[in-house]
Amino acid sequence: MQFDPFVIPFNIGLYFIIIYAVVRSVIWFRDLSRPDKLRLQRGFFGRAFGQSLKEIFLESLIHRKILKSNFRLGYMHMSLAFGWFLLIIFGTLEADIFGAKHLNPPYKAIFFRFFNPDHGKTAFEAGYAFLMDLILAFILSGLLLAIIKRFTSRIVGMKKTTRLRTIDKVALISLWLIFPSRLVAESLTSGTNGTGSFLTGSLGSFLASFLPVEQIAYPVWWLYSLSLATFFILLPVSRYMHIPTELFLIFMRNSGIKTSDKTGTFSEVQTFSCSSCGICIDACQMNLSAGITNMQSAYLLKAIRNNDETYEIAHNCLMCGRCDLKCPVGIELSPIRMIQRRAEEAEKKYHNKWKGYFRSHRNGTQVKFNGHQVYNYLPEIDVKKTDILYFAGCMTHLTPGIKNSMVKILDASGVKWSFIDESGGVCCGRPLMLAGQDREARELINYNSQIIWKSGAHTLVTSCPICYKVFRESYYLDVDVLHHTQFIKNLIDERSLKLKFLHKRVVYHTPCELGRNSGVYDEPGDVLRYVARLEKTRFDDENSLCCGGSLGNIKISQNNRQKISRDAAAQLTTGKPDILATSCPLCKKTFTNSTATKVADISEIVAEALVVPKLKKYLFPQGIVLEESADIL
Repeated sequence: MQFDPFVIPFNIGLYFIIIYAVVRSVIWFRDLSRPDKLRLQRGFFGRAFGQSLKEIFLESLIHRKILKSNFRLGYMHMSLAFGWFLLIIFGTLEADIFGAKHLNPPYKAIFFRFFNPDHGKTAFEAGYAFLMDLILAFILSGLLLAIIKRFTSRIVGMKKTTRLRTIDKVALISLWLIFPSRLVAESLTSGTNGTGSFLTGSLGSFLASFLPVEQIAYPVWWLYSLSLATFFILLPVSRYMHIPTELFLIFMRNSGIKTSDKTGTFSEVQTFSCSSCGICIDACQMNLSAGITNMQSAYLLKAIRNNDETYEIAHNCLMCGRCDLKCPVGIELSPIRMIQRRAEEAEKKYHNKWKGYFRSHRNGTQVKFNGHQVYNYLPEIDVKKTDILYFAGCMTHLTPGIKNSMVKILDASGVKWSFIDESGGVCCGRPLMLAGQDREARELINYNSQIIWKSGAHTLVTSCPICYKVFRESYYLDVDVLHHTQFIKNLIDERSLKLKFLHKRVVYHTPCELGRNSGVYDEPGDVLRYVARLEKTRFDDENSLCCGGSLGNIKISQNNRQKISRDAAAQLTTGKPDILATSCPLCKKTFTNSTATKVADISEIVAEALVVPKLKKYLFPQGIVLEESADIL
């Protein structure tokens, strides 16, 4: 027997999804910019091709990243993805080796036991049947975990799973039916013919003992074919579109294509590569501390895919980057959220609750968020030639302890420096970017760039990690941009500062914008170890918690902000340190109101450790007085 009508649904579904995936990929390639097309073409014929294949194997099939962070969840994904891959590969070989002819159509491998019911009677056949049963058992173990996870997510170490649309539920049920229906179909056929191995053979013998297995087998083969067909046909309109799309994403990413600041092919491919696995929900502090479970990246990407309203979801986010780090597919979640905010702002007026921050210290300079002009005026500043420029930024002016400490450190270092925004100036532009007000932000960038260029400085130092990130990524400056922790580390290395050891126990909170979003981890720790006892926490470096005060979220209530902040502070201070140190004025301001532990910026700790010069006076004859400085150690 070479053909049976029950294979028709499978064939329709298989060829539909193959054609759809090819056409969709061609459209995406066609819509790429010319430079990105060239990058992708070079990637297919260069080293990136091998890197992509390796990543597909390790991440799309083995799910290495998830395995490292959550073994049970990783095993569940691996057993389904890698197990199905093995079933296809070894099933194809089985049909080729043991079938009536070579180069069989795909359905022969999928329904091999139906067309070869006597398979498994020789020793070699029995050994191969054992391998196929072993692979099927591997898949079924993961499927069992997936079913349990849907009802009790904690079984795989997750606190929350994503909510599904009706069409996603239908696709999920069809996926759940594929492997059990294969098991039952093969077992019934094995029970009829006395074949099969440890799984299908044993189950077949058991069912044959009390059921008419020969009559039941054929309808179950139909069920198997229909389950496959349903899954394939629903795949493009369900969350499972991520399966073929992720492959295209990996090739694009390894070819050097990056997310731009506007919607494009790459951002669209990333959006469709999301599997709605829910890992971003578990990583989100809005969920963990405030119980907000409907605004995470998985829901944003789903809303974009379905052309749903996204304004509330897009703007209700701390923009801390924890989900970017945890995403097993490597989707650039925060940049995509920024793109969506810009798209929303093109249609809606924006009212920013943070605008008071920009008025509070800017000599009456006013911000307009719903008009075309950002400032009523941009103040003229007398620019002096200097080597080092210090830019405090809006939040540092609202936490003057940091500003004053940096003035002490800069003066003590002996460098030639100037305070760019000591008595005026404007914001770096980041809050406007977060709000999607790109044109207004560009006005600020051009204004600040002119001041920096006129100063002739070779280094720009900023205390705010947000300013640091913006000056590095959104400005075109011919200067070294340093966060003040990096600058202080350089001064220590150059022996430009004399510091004493404070003998205080300190834990360090890595600000989101400085750590995950800018990659600055080493220098703050090095500085703190030089002046105090730095102790580890469970939330160091990339795993750092957001303070909750993020300017990126303008929708969250103050009560929920406080919940996030108090929870983060409590987690960081479980060891009862003397100081909770940070390197962001906004984080300091937020944590100060959330914990009884002393909160200090690294610059304040270093300023406290500065060796203060003391003047000694010597009286000589004729009333001459000479002064000599001495260090207090």
